[in-house]
Amino acid sequence: MTLLQKHSRTGAAPRSWSGSIRWVSLALCVALSGATSEAAEILIPPVPLGTAANFAILSKAGISTTGDTAILGNIGVSPIASTAITGFGLTLQSSLRFSLSSQVLGRVFAASYAAPTPANLTEAVGFMQAAYTRAAGRGNPNFLNFGGGNIGGRVLAPGLYKWGSGVIIPTNVTLHGSKNAVWIFQVAGTLNIASGKRMILSGGALPDRIFWQVAGAVTLGTTSQMSGNILGKTSIAMQTGARLNGRLLAQTAVTLDANAITRPPL
Repeated sequence: MTLLQKHSRTGAAPRSWSGSIRWVSLALCVALSGATSEAAEILIPPVPLGTAANFAILSKAGISTTGDTAILGNIGVSPIASTAITGFGLTLQSSLRFSLSSQVLGRVFAASYAAPTPANLTEAVGFMQAAYTRAAGRGNPNFLNFGGGNIGGRVLAPGLYKWGSGVIIPTNVTLHGSKNAVWIFQVAGTLNIASGKRMILSGGALPDRIFWQVAGAVTLGTTSQMSGNILGKTSIAMQTGARLNGRLLAQTAVTLDANAITRPPL
């Protein structure tokens, strides 16, 4: 009854200490729950890229572009010649070791250039292939055939994901985790993100710590936005206006069309 009476001087009802304690206890429980959630984040080691990490795009079969593509980082092809790099308007430099392009804020390398470029590229391609093999060989996935291969609209926690089929992203998808979090996606089929859809990183998640190991073809739809290191065994195609914050490391060809690619900081 006291709680319903007004204070004689202020006219205000006296504070319920039992209620205050209850709310403080609830706030403390919420805080502790959040701390426990962060501590429980699945942490797995990243896939080492070696010198392949120096490249925004590295391909064994060629890199072609149409439209006004913008690449932040080096690109390279090996074991093939610079003629497999088309649409970039390459200008071979006097050292004969690399070319420049108005579409690349970095250097362009090919196995046909002067030493030590061929050896450096051979090493980088070796690391690229080893990274694919290591990513594919990771066992004991935390998530098996998640979403039946459709991850659109989902919030993905860090960890190892494995699919025995292809993966589609028909709507926006979010990767939520700390700056130390790692995602490894093992995809036995193709990988497709629909036109205009985005991969959203939250909680401090970094594109450099996301790895897509894809056995089939990779397609980034028109104006889509993707993040991570794409380790492709088959072709990688970025359709008109698609953007990537990450790397394209392809054992076959890479096809571009007025795209923007930003290699994460080393």
